[in-house]
Amino acid sequence: MGKNKYVLGIDVGGSGIKGAPVDIKKGKLLSERLRIDTPQPATPKAVAKTFAELVKMHDWNGPIGCGFPAIVRHGVAHSAANIDKKWIGTDVEKLFSKASGCPVKVMNDADAAGLAAVRYGAGKKVDGTVLMLTIGTGIGSALFIDGKLVPNTEFGHLFFKGMIAEHYAANSVRKNLELSWEEWGKRFNEYLLHIDRILSPDMVILSGGASKRFDEYRHTITSETKIIPSAMLNNAGTVGAAIYAWENL
Repeated sequence: MGKNKYVLGIDVGGSGIKGAPVDIKKGKLLSERLRIDTPQPATPKAVAKTFAELVKMHDWNGPIGCGFPAIVRHGVAHSAANIDKKWIGTDVEKLFSKASGCPVKVMNDADAAGLAAVRYGAGKKVDGTVLMLTIGTGIGSALFIDGKLVPNTEFGHLFFKGMIAEHYAANSVRKNLELSWEEWGKRFNEYLLHIDRILSPDMVILSGGASKRFDEYRHTITSETKIIPSAMLNNAGTVGAAIYAWENL
């Protein structure tokens, strides 16, 4: 690696595991992301094997940062969102480091996406409260106060409309119920107004699959908070995970 600040960023999701080398100085991918389907069931043993395969595809032997769909404290998973419940209590950092033969640091996947946006994207140098929402299979969240991360917020798991919020307003709900962007946008707007009442954020940044189609439902949003899609789109989690690893290894 020499003096180059390069880290392999990997984003573990419910449907796919994606990764690419990241230039930490620029906050940009050095190549296109490679992807492998997440094994089903997504048990620790199966995912660790797939994680190692992805590292091998990159011919990588340096530091790795990983965004993971769970509450992560000191490298250990304390929940399991869209993956097998056997992950709860698993030391993810130790498991992935052993499987890949590389030093690995792991953080919540939404926190990783938010970290990239605050360091290199729309949230850079924004004072006050910035909230990143990742809209995909579920709804992930990353909360920053004056640029400092409040980890593992999981605002997609708030109780809302008689159910878990992401079961009402995630992008997967739009697909499963075959809702138009306008129909789904109204649902998402209700969720945003609920978030407004709780946090009164200065800015909300949208990431994940639905952020790419923001113009399709922008007109349904009535929140007075500044709401913008992330310029990094789906690359944010990969970049943020790499930043976290660089700063903590």
